[in-house]
Amino acid sequence: IFPQLTEERRKELVKQVHKIGEEGKVAVRNVRREAIEKFKDLKKKSEITEDDLKDIEKDIQEMTDKRCKDIEAMVVKKEKELSEI
Repeated sequence: IFPQLTEERRKELVKQVHKIGEEGKVAVRNVRREAIEKFKDLKKKSEITEDDLKDIEKDIQEMTDKRCKDIEAMVVKKEKELSEI
């Protein structure tokens, strides 16, 4: 059994949730950057075309945006959960 959270502790936990959410979004963006770099290397080696590269970059950006929205939704949900008394 855990004691009731104080208002101060709730605010600290909300800050931590936001920090973890931001770290998650940064990690997703880093994966995006690495993936795009690998596909650019393939383009330089002429293994894929310029059109393929643009399509891949678009797909990667869409996936990145979706994951960032998912992370933000989880942060909002957890913040709401922590704010409830």
